[in-house]
Amino acid sequence: MGCIYKRGNIYWIKYYRNGKPYQESSGSTKENKAKQLLKKREGEIAEGKVPGIVFDKVKFDDLAKDLLSDYRINGRKSLDRLEYSINHLKKHFEGTRATEITTPRIRKYIEARLEHGAENGTINRELAALKRMLNIGAQQTPPRVDRVPFIPMLKENNVRKGFFEHGDFLALRNALPEYMKGFATFGYKTGWRKTEIETLTWAQVDREQGIVRLEPGDTKNDDGRTVYLDTELQEIFKSQWDKRKTAKKIISYVFPNEEGTDRIKDFRGAWKKACTEAQIGKRLFHDFRRTAVRNMVRSGIPERVAMMISGHKTRTIFDRYNIVNADDLKQAASRQEAYLQSQMVTKTVTVTDFSKKTALSGSRKPFDYQDGAREGTRTPTA
Repeated sequence: MGCIYKRGNIYWIKYYRNGKPYQESSGSTKENKAKQLLKKREGEIAEGKVPGIVFDKVKFDDLAKDLLSDYRINGRKSLDRLEYSINHLKKHFEGTRATEITTPRIRKYIEARLEHGAENGTINRELAALKRMLNIGAQQTPPRVDRVPFIPMLKENNVRKGFFEHGDFLALRNALPEYMKGFATFGYKTGWRKTEIETLTWAQVDREQGIVRLEPGDTKNDDGRTVYLDTELQEIFKSQWDKRKTAKKIISYVFPNEEGTDRIKDFRGAWKKACTEAQIGKRLFHDFRRTAVRNMVRSGIPERVAMMISGHKTRTIFDRYNIVNADDLKQAASRQEAYLQSQMVTKTVTVTDFSKKTALSGSRKPFDYQDGAREGTRTPTA
């Protein structure tokens, strides 16, 4: 049985679960408050639940560590993106008890992120990470989270619009630091994901044949991929190899960072600066993926082959990237106009046998005849 006692002016309670004693402050100077809390805890234990005091000890930081561990154990490829989301969540929830992560608190987080200019999609990825860590806590034995609060998600506009015209790309490449030029060119031409290019190693490159391979498991959809390098890309890879031979530290990555000590990781600062200097407005590296798909299809490459190069597994996602712009729409209008004009030519049908006309049409007067002649013409209307 539990008991009630005082520490100073505050009433505390003591109770047992599986022979283990628990002590908890009622936070009140009134004995009735302590009695109510003790009754609640004993009721939870009788129902086989973990007493609430256990959940009060779990903090956001603990749940975040569990989620990161889960990603590492399962070899999730989006670990970098998760760390980015958790860093933003920490600014609002670090040190917070799991029981204090409520829907109103989450709404305040959303408002704060929106005020700082975060996109709806970015916020949703962060909220998804928060929900996942809470679910992992609730699914553990014994559980570390007693309930997962409702987490409102924002409406996203997933229409793919951003892409590069070739002149925009050339302007951007000229403005990028030297170590980024080959990296950007490869992304622009192949449509590979940023992380796939960042982690590309020389073991995946056949320099003699001009082939680059991604093995199954190295890609987001776990499918392997093979790309043949064109002349420009072969020259870029040759240059990267020559630089590697003279570098102070030999690393396995095809595109090392500016210092040449590791792979390229966070280049947002250099990218933003280059976009400004090139005067092309706000662009994303992911726009290369959309651009490559569009360029391959427009150049006559079969869509199935384009999907194999870019790594799109489903036709639905591929179609979302195969976007059109104003020039495509203008060309469509011109082609439609030319087609309709070709249909405006008047065609004359000559019939020499009235009985044939009647049999074919099922009517005694299928055509209008000129001057009452038995041999007539019909001019179809548009």
